[in-house]
Amino acid sequence: MTTAEENALRLEIQELGGLANVRQTEGRYAEAESLYRRALAMAKAAFAPGDLDIAALLNGLGVLHKYQGRYDDAEPVYRHALAIAEASLDPGHPDLATLYHNLGGLEHARGRAAAGEPWARRSVELRERALGPDHPDVAADKAALAAILDAQGRFAEAEALYGEALAVFEKFYGPEHYEVAVNLNNLAAIRQAQGEAGQAEDFYRRALAIKEKFLGTDHPDTAITVHNLATLLAGAGRTAEAAALYGRALAVFESALGEEHPHTVVCREALAGLR
Repeated sequence: MTTAEENALRLEIQELGGLANVRQTEGRYAEAESLYRRALAMAKAAFAPGDLDIAALLNGLGVLHKYQGRYDDAEPVYRHALAIAEASLDPGHPDLATLYHNLGGLEHARGRAAAGEPWARRSVELRERALGPDHPDVAADKAALAAILDAQGRFAEAEALYGEALAVFEKFYGPEHYEVAVNLNNLAAIRQAQGEAGQAEDFYRRALAIKEKFLGTDHPDTAITVHNLATLLAGAGRTAEAAALYGRALAVFESALGEEHPHTVVCREALAGLR
């Protein structure tokens, strides 16, 4: 293969990976997986096993599997990507932080927050050294670490990190960006855990408005905030409102994620408990 042919093939593979990421962002997970696997097959056939384009596609597939609730499928894919990246990149390269971030997030999604904390801390430390404290990627790492601390009941530490991340996101992206919505959702959960229902509801509703604007009402990520708001209202005795929101979230989860996804199961059980 000539250099020009290799460059053309790499561009085609990267475009497939980019399209897969778009489909994932849209919540079209089956299409995204098909595109990732097609791109991976092409890359593995053409390039050496330690090629960084393969690592990038594996990372994307791992993220997709996490969203699909296929946690046991995500871990070996992430670790394969990490092995390639660690063998190819300088130990301080920020791309390694992305994989540390994702491995920490996977443990958090599995309900193993303590196991995810070392990964999340490594991502913050590495990326902050490389990019400085005010970079939005560093803020995303801090927000991920905050979620892990939040899940362990370490609310003060988590809230401080969420606050740092939110300030950076609002500065770089403005007050109605998706990353702002994610942080508002997570801050709402802390307020909810501390019994501050009024502020929690305000944060959830602000997060929901942003997600509906950017993702639409039928996206599973939007449905997560709908579900969280429903749980808050159920705890406040606002049963009719909560049931309507649970029903809305459940319809999205069943359609986009399937009957057995963890989000679907939890939402179905919560709605059944109200009834």
